[in-house]
Amino acid sequence: MFLRLLFVLLSALNIAVGAWLLLGQPYRHVGYATDPGVAQLQLLSEVPVTEGTIAAPDASADAATGTAQDYRCVALGPFDTPQDLRSARQALDGHVARMRSRQQQTTQPSAWWVYLPAVASRAQALQEARQLAAKNINDYFVVGSGDQANTVSLGLFRDPANARKRLDQVTAAGFPARMSERSESVPEYWLDLAVASARPFDWREYLGASDLGSHDIPCF
Repeated sequence: MFLRLLFVLLSALNIAVGAWLLLGQPYRHVGYATDPGVAQLQLLSEVPVTEGTIAAPDASADAATGTAQDYRCVALGPFDTPQDLRSARQALDGHVARMRSRQQQTTQPSAWWVYLPAVASRAQALQEARQLAAKNINDYFVVGSGDQANTVSLGLFRDPANARKRLDQVTAAGFPARMSERSESVPEYWLDLAVASARPFDWREYLGASDLGSHDIPCF
């Protein structure tokens, strides 16, 4: 009986002490996010904006503009072969701010063709060929198919002067000969240079006499 009473009294005492510790303190238990003396972290969005503050301009954009204004760029060429282009790069190395090589396709004359225009049938084309032979005009060919079918070819010439001579020979004999230019796509090799605007620059000083040309281009 005595032990049961003692247990009840101890339980009541523990409850009373706990209630006093929880409710009877004169201050609140508040945790601190940082140690004493250390500034509290703030999100950038929580920082108040001061009126009149302007973001600093992008320095890299100004630098790029300045670079474009300090240089001028020219295209040099066309070079006949990639080896000629490499040799020019070696000769100009160290004398320009920067260089780049490029290749582009261009169309140029490959030959000149002398011919009699196509007629309505192959029989008519063969008749024209016999008439050419009767006038001692040889070295012709009757085209039998394709876009130029029933045309009488009178020769393909690399030299336009020779083509013109053949044309005159055939027209003088009374035939309606014509001459047309044949073209082909070929590569061209160019060297682009960026040079300082503050000083004169003549690429001929380093490459010597040549038939190369140059023209201004947007800087790269």
